[in-house]
Amino acid sequence: MGGLGIGTILITILVIFLLVMFFTFIPVGLWVTAFFSGVRIKLSNLVGMRLRRVVPSRIVNPLIKATKAGLDLDISELEAHYLAGGNINTLVDALIAAQRANIPLVFERAAAIDLAGRNVLEAVQVSVNPKVIETPNISAVAQDGIEVIVKARVTVRANIDRLVGGAGEETIIARVGEGIVTTVGSSGSYKGVLENPDNISKVVLDKGLDSGTAFEILSIDIADVDVARNIGAKLQADQAAADKKIAEAKASERRAMALAREQEMKAQVVEMKAKVVEAESQVPLALSEALKSGKLGVMDYYNMKNVMADTDMRESIARVDEKSKADDDKDKINN
Repeated sequence: MGGLGIGTILITILVIFLLVMFFTFIPVGLWVTAFFSGVRIKLSNLVGMRLRRVVPSRIVNPLIKATKAGLDLDISELEAHYLAGGNINTLVDALIAAQRANIPLVFERAAAIDLAGRNVLEAVQVSVNPKVIETPNISAVAQDGIEVIVKARVTVRANIDRLVGGAGEETIIARVGEGIVTTVGSSGSYKGVLENPDNISKVVLDKGLDSGTAFEILSIDIADVDVARNIGAKLQADQAAADKKIAEAKASERRAMALAREQEMKAQVVEMKAKVVEAESQVPLALSEALKSGKLGVMDYYNMKNVMADTDMRESIARVDEKSKADDDKDKINN
């Protein structure tokens, strides 16, 4: 009897263990929930998910939600999208939202958008409720040289067909900024920009800036326009300063050349004076030689000395007269 009791206990424990393993490995509760929700799933499919290391609840619960919303989805497609790294719950929510908004969105398109790294649910919501993108302060200069700071608000709607491969918000902001700079730059005066800021919106909107992007631009509204610096005057001032520096450099060059020329002339004068002194030092010798050889008489020598003395006297008188005249002119100026 004792051996029979132990055997019964062991069998009971084994049965309990097998039941626990069965209900752990096979999500019977999830299968029951799906069955009463109108989703027909085989237990073998759930077991296969376990073997493929797929969490069954992440597939079955979104499938139940889609079935209740009236969508006909294949569980194998959902599992394949999950294994590819997609977000099943967000995908199903996006398909439901698109169906409610009468937006033609099939499973393959939604799965491609999700795998491309975009939030497919947010894309559907932006397609239903347009989004406002605010640009940073954009600096532009009119033709009169006045800088204008412009800020714009761009209303966009998601384009489901271009979400895969289409450019994002950064491209929209960059294109709008380029359009604003071009439009302001073509304006003759900043006053025209301040008086008619809507002209910027019209010109920029007509450029088709949403081409190749994941959005459709609905409107571009100029939120703020401020007048900044006088770029033209600053550039002219900088140019004038640069011209002044160039002129000063050229003047310095001319002064240096003139100074070098003056030094050269002074050197030539000193050289000439040295030659004159040297020549004058030879005069007494020449006179002595002329007297000895009889080429110059004594009377001729004295006559020459008289002429030289007369010349020196006249030069001294002329210097005195010039000095007196200069003093008189100075006294006149002082008086």
